[in-house]
Amino acid sequence: MIKKIGIVANIDKEKSLELTLRLKKWAEKKGVDVYLEEKIAGRLGEAEGLDRKALAGVVDLLVVLGGDGTMLRTARAVREMDVPIVGINLGGFGYLTEVNVNEMDEALEMIMAGRYETEKRMMLDIAISRNDGGQSRERTVLNDVVINRGNLSRIVELETFVDGHYLATFKADGLILSTPTGSTAYSLSAGGPIVFPQQDSIIINPICPHTLTNRPIILPENAQVKIVLWTKEMGATVNMDGQASFILASGDTVVVKKSRYITTLVTSPHRDYMEILRTKLRWGGFPTGSGQ
Repeated sequence: MIKKIGIVANIDKEKSLELTLRLKKWAEKKGVDVYLEEKIAGRLGEAEGLDRKALAGVVDLLVVLGGDGTMLRTARAVREMDVPIVGINLGGFGYLTEVNVNEMDEALEMIMAGRYETEKRMMLDIAISRNDGGQSRERTVLNDVVINRGNLSRIVELETFVDGHYLATFKADGLILSTPTGSTAYSLSAGGPIVFPQQDSIIINPICPHTLTNRPIILPENAQVKIVLWTKEMGATVNMDGQASFILASGDTVVVKKSRYITTLVTSPHRDYMEILRTKLRWGGFPTGSGQ
C-alpha cells in the first residue's frame, strides 16, 4: 500500500498547478501523506517543499506531472533512491509519461491500492576526461549520451573502443550511445532500432556517417565503450539526456558503461508497451483476423 506520495510538476505546463492541487486534495482525503517538490510548492505558496532527492527519500511513490523531459530530470535526481515513479503526461508525446491526464484518477486509485507493476530501467554512467588534464566530469543518464559536432562546420572523427578493443573510427556528424529506454528518442530519429526496455543493452548509433556501411550496433549490457574525439577545431559537444552539455576538445575521452543505478517506472494499468508504440508512432490501430 502507498502511504506517502511526492509530487513533482513542470511548473511551465499550463495545467500543472491545477492538477497538483487536485491530486493533493484527492490523496489527502484517502489518508495519504503528500509532499511537494520545492518548485511546485513555491508556486502554490507552500512553505515546506523538498528538492527531488530529499523528496524521494521520504515517500513510497513519486508522481511526475509533465512530459518526458521532466521524467528524465527526476530520474537522474533520484537515481540513488530507487523509488517507483509514475508519469502523468502533460506534454505532447510522452514515452515515459505513460498515464494520460484523463486516466489519472483511475490509474492512481489502482496504484494506491497496490495493484500496479513496475519496470527496472537501465541507466548509463558517463565519464569525460580532458586531454589537457582539466577537470573531469561524471554523469548518469536514463536515455542517451550524444557526441556531436556542435557548431563545427565539418564532420568529427570518433575513435571508438569496446572493452579495450578497437571498433572503428566513425567519421560522422556524431555518435549516439543509448539505453533501451532511449532507443525511442534521438536514436530512433537517426535510424536506430527500437529495443524493448526490459532488454538491458547499449546501442551505438552513428549520426549521418561518412561511410554508409556504418550501422547501429547493439552491445551487451556489461560492455564498456570508450570514445576519443579527434578534430582540429573546438566546438564539438557531448549532450546527456538532451538536457546537459559540455564542450569537448580534440583528444578528450568519453567512457560510457552500464550504471549501478536504475530507474523504477510504474507501468500504465491501461496499456502495454506494444500499444504505446502503436500510439506514439502511429502504426496500424487494430488487429485483423484471428491473430489477436
